[in-house]
Amino acid sequence: MLVQVDDISVCYLTGDFKEIGLKEWLMRRLTHNYQVKKFWAVRNISFLLNSGDMLGIIGANGAGKSTLLKVVAGIMEPTCGNVTRSGKTVALLELGSGFDGDLTVKENTYLRGAMLGYTRQFMDGAFEQIISFAELGDFVDRPFKQLSSGMQSRLAFSIASLVQPEILILDEVLAVGDGAFQEKSARKMREIISRGAATILVSHSLGQIRELCNKVLWLDHGKQVAFGEAGRICECYEAFLRGECTASAASELLRSSV
Repeated sequence: MLVQVDDISVCYLTGDFKEIGLKEWLMRRLTHNYQVKKFWAVRNISFLLNSGDMLGIIGANGAGKSTLLKVVAGIMEPTCGNVTRSGKTVALLELGSGFDGDLTVKENTYLRGAMLGYTRQFMDGAFEQIISFAELGDFVDRPFKQLSSGMQSRLAFSIASLVQPEILILDEVLAVGDGAFQEKSARKMREIISRGAATILVSHSLGQIRELCNKVLWLDHGKQVAFGEAGRICECYEAFLRGECTASAASELLRSSV
């Protein structure tokens, strides 16, 4: 077992207390004159991944996918529940973050590598490989801010994919670049998985999920609709998208067919 998620829930507090100062908050608290609302971004999520598993997480925007990834990666603490991770974890969540627009592509490559814990010696040896994979050989000395968003994401993916983690967490990162680069990224991910990593992928591409993932977790409004074999869940999700069934009906159908 590399990843075990037990009954994870994340609650955000919203209300007018965020707009007032400490003194005003204390006065309102004493008089019970303030409002606090709870928003459950994810609720009661559980799953288990072993070596070589690739989990695809599907669901509409706002389903809680990115929040769940942050919890599994250890970036965010859950309100309740537990996550157990065994091995080195690498999360590629916001590829474009962590760069300095005024530095060159080469300088940013070394900067990002340092942020990921790579040594200068390691980066010296890997630099040409990184630039070649990202297809940025003609842009090494250009300011980073002159790159398109797709080119920036290609560089970030190329740097991050050098690692050999036991647990890899990806948020839409296989959608960067054009079709040819996306296929190259997918091959790189298959290579990492073949080495025994447990991988979690959020993607709106069901074709990508079907091709790469052996397990699927379907979220709807923060709740777990289903977790299990990819093919059957993807079929039900497609029916849901076509308006042929509700998420609750699909959940019942999938449970009854197990």
